[in-house]
Amino acid sequence: MNIEIASSQLEALGSPTRFGIFRILVRAGNSGLAVGQLQKRVGMPGSTLSHHLKRLIDIGLVRQERAGTSLICHAEYPAMEALLEFLTAECCADEYRQADTSSTQAASTAGLA
Repeated sequence: MNIEIASSQLEALGSPTRFGIFRILVRAGNSGLAVGQLQKRVGMPGSTLSHHLKRLIDIGLVRQERAGTSLICHAEYPAMEALLEFLTAECCADEYRQADTSSTQAASTAGLA
């Protein structure tokens, strides 16, 4: 994951509609949801849903597969997990670095370093 991919994914999820669609698909689990079921849940015209799904598919957070005559939408859990890991990988890193720097400075001042 790099910052360009992460920012594109976050930008797409910045739309309340797309974020809601994505959350529904995450909740649906590995079996996903047929487009018709998803459309009923979000209550929007098919063309509008298709527009939002295309954006989520293009950035890799959703995939679709054909099952007979149905088109099934799935959340891409590995992509979601990679985004979350990217966001949290350096959580509080500067806080710990500042604490280490403060400890080193204090030890140096006390003549311990």
